Amino acid sequence: MVKVLIPTPLQNLTDNQATLECSAGSVEELIDALETSCPGIKARLCDESGKPRRFLNFYVNSEDIRFLEGTDTKLQEGDEVSIVPAVAGG
Repeated sequence: MVKVLIPTPLQNLTDNQATLECSAGSVEELIDALETSCPGIKARLCDESGKPRRFLNFYVNSEDIRFLEGTDTKLQEGDEVSIVPAVAGG
C-alpha cells in the first residue's frame, strides 16, 4: 500500500480524511485508484487531458514528480505521496 497525504481543500471528497492508503504501481494508477474510492477527486487533481493541474504538486517520498517521471513515476510498497497545492502571492 501507498500512503497518500490529502490537502485540506480536498478532504471533503475523502470523508474528511487527511491520509488514505491505496494500492498503485505509478502516480497515474494512484490517481485512478483515488477516483474509484473518492468519486470526483480526479477532476480536482487533473485537467481535461488527464495531466496534473498546474497549481498542484505531487511528491513521492519528498521528491517532486516533475523531476522524476511525472505521472509515470513508479510507486512501491510503503511509499508516501503528498498532494500539495501551490502557494503564490506577494
